[in-house]
Amino acid sequence: MSERKENNDEEMPDLSVIIPVYNEEENVRPLYENLQKQLKVTGQTYEIIFVDDGSTDTTFKKLSELESAGSLCRIIKFRKNFGKSPALNTAFRYAKGSIIITMDGDLQDDPKEIPVFLSKIDSGFDLVCGWKYSRMDPLTKTVPSWIFNKLTSFITDVNIHDFNCGFKAYRRAVVKNLNLYGEMHRYIPALVAQNGYRITEIKVHHYPRVSGKSKYGFSRLIKGLLDLITVKFITDYSSRPLHMFGIPGLISLFIGFVLGIYLVLLKFLENIALSDRPLLMLSVLLILTGFQFISMGLLGEMLTFRDMKEQNFEKYIETVVG
Repeated sequence: MSERKENNDEEMPDLSVIIPVYNEEENVRPLYENLQKQLKVTGQTYEIIFVDDGSTDTTFKKLSELESAGSLCRIIKFRKNFGKSPALNTAFRYAKGSIIITMDGDLQDDPKEIPVFLSKIDSGFDLVCGWKYSRMDPLTKTVPSWIFNKLTSFITDVNIHDFNCGFKAYRRAVVKNLNLYGEMHRYIPALVAQNGYRITEIKVHHYPRVSGKSKYGFSRLIKGLLDLITVKFITDYSSRPLHMFGIPGLISLFIGFVLGIYLVLLKFLENIALSDRPLLMLSVLLILTGFQFISMGLLGEMLTFRDMKEQNFEKYIETVVG
């Protein structure tokens, strides 16, 4: 991948459209042509950024043909397939537009929806998420996705219907404060909500895949669930780890001490031998476990305190008056 050329005098476009692709050789040209047609209707300046995530077919060749033809197309090519989160994370850093649009490269998203996204941004929202209301996918994708969205909404307390829809619009400040890895692209709304940005969603048309193969698999669902635990910790406890580890630690300590007191009373009131009682081992184990949990929480608090001293909270400021 070539190094990015910075030019401070270069005029920044109004819109940056980011499209991660992996083995979409039959889709990239019709997508680009349709997208360019719709972007011209908006009357805004734009750039289109394709991220070739290590495709093994002729996707990069087709993209290179578009770029060499003088189109408003930029290409980022990865040496291997790293996944959607690294692809988005990299493209966010390269994007120049004041508004960022992301969409999938499988022709299932309709570029005609872009003006609706922009109108929502203009009305004051920072992130607009697409909601594939009538989803044109098989049950093997729609049912797990429905369960995933319900669970994610419940755990993160972000009330939208479709977390994983790739069709989204962002203000530039939003993407500059995102750091995606693993399967974190699925939880962008939760990560954005953590920083206090305003989020909404709109219903979007969804078309059946015509060419290429879906990249969805059962392994991605498992990875996504594991990352959901990470997101819950990041959004709720990253600045107060003692609350995460301290609560189970206190519960463990309390139960261990209660069992210990009970055994001591048995020893002195009924003169019962305790050496062969499993409750004694359980009591000691619970007390030690409680101390370990609380110790981990305190270590986390020390690290958090150090990081907070260096953190710049100006990124959370929306307006300064006077």
